[in-house]
Amino acid sequence: MASTFGAAQVLVASNRGPVSYEVGHDGALHAKRGGGGLVSGLSAIGPEAGALWVCSALSDGDREAVRRGTGEKGVRMLDIPAAVHADAYNGIANSVLWFVHHMLYQTPLEPVFDAEFRRQWASYEEYNRAFAEALADEAAEGAVAIVQDYHLTLVPGMLRELRPDLRIGHFSHTPWAPVDYFRMLPDDIAGQILRGMLGADRLGFLTRRWAEAFTSCCDALVGGLGGTRIGVHGLGADAEFLRRRSREADVDERMAALRAEIGAGRKAIVRVDRTELSKNIVRGLLAYRQLLADRPEWRERVVHLAFAYPSRQDLAVYRDYTAEVQRLAQEINAEYGTAGWTPVVLHVKDDFARSLAAYRLADVALVNPIRDGMNLVAKEVPVVSDEGCVLVLSREAGAYEELGEDAVVVNPYDVAGTAAALHEALSVGAAERAERSKRLAAAATALPPERWFLDQLEALRG
Repeated sequence: MASTFGAAQVLVASNRGPVSYEVGHDGALHAKRGGGGLVSGLSAIGPEAGALWVCSALSDGDREAVRRGTGEKGVRMLDIPAAVHADAYNGIANSVLWFVHHMLYQTPLEPVFDAEFRRQWASYEEYNRAFAEALADEAAEGAVAIVQDYHLTLVPGMLRELRPDLRIGHFSHTPWAPVDYFRMLPDDIAGQILRGMLGADRLGFLTRRWAEAFTSCCDALVGGLGGTRIGVHGLGADAEFLRRRSREADVDERMAALRAEIGAGRKAIVRVDRTELSKNIVRGLLAYRQLLADRPEWRERVVHLAFAYPSRQDLAVYRDYTAEVQRLAQEINAEYGTAGWTPVVLHVKDDFARSLAAYRLADVALVNPIRDGMNLVAKEVPVVSDEGCVLVLSREAGAYEELGEDAVVVNPYDVAGTAAALHEALSVGAAERAERSKRLAAAATALPPERWFLDQLEALRG
């Protein structure tokens, strides 16, 4: 699919690609294009650069596209067996590596690294090998390959063996676990992951904190970094796109609908997240309930717009978490709601235009993850906000490193402390709110997606 047969000068590898396919009722394939930092970055280098994106076929439509030889120029989609992908993606990447790096395990009961884990790990190796072999086939002599994220930690080492002439990078979009937590993994697996990543010439992380955690793991477990270089690239918000998109007609329509749901004269506390366990949505709702209990003066004067879009619903623990978010929102509304006031307006159906409308309306943005590689919502809301907003930000978000000085900072586990922070944020005057938001927006856009990608490319080529 769109193979370049050894001609690509710049290659990107990621689990999810820039396009996906659906089979219509008429049997025709319909393509849907995605966005994000990588898409912006690759577009920035221009069509003459000989770029290729290697990704996995994720759906039946994607696999059908591969079988038919249908594809986008500059994209090679790998038809890895569905069972192998499921083991690698859900069994290892999302149920083990994600949990380790976000420190989410309930350790009295989990993890259990048994024979089933070893079986799934073999699929993770097979999945990574398929990417490494595709990159090796497609890359021109001396090309640059940048591998993305925890799904593909073994690729740099595998690719180095196949193509020692390449300049290889890897970028981690998640936190990196501190060494004591990372050592929860079986010793051989932990070593395999680190050595796999150290096959790269250069490794990129979102913050200095995550880079230092990785370095500590290497020092403790594999004798250091060897010749691999480390870089920090704090991905910023795409201000130009966000400001343009947030002024389109469908966003204006959503704003009118949200204003009606909020009611005249009320302030809005906004959160926009996927229902990932790390996002801490439940404690955010508990903190809002605590605010209403501790500060009755805010009753009927504030509404919490909580957008919790379902994520990874093929995993039972995520389905349960989404259900708990819905239950708690209903409980708060039953306890405090009145005929003319709904304290929590919860939306669970993904709607980007509505998210942008909420960004524009926000008086307070609540971003309280347990642990997050960056959290772009914290950067996006100040950029889009019409009147300026106050950011209530977890110190465990990667964005804290850049935005903490102008945010109201919280310990994500401290519900009472977060309730107090919400009161403080709601009490900030309009002029100070606008000034804070201006400084936050400047920091949030310091490294836009195109520059973020090009900086990594230049560092590898240099």
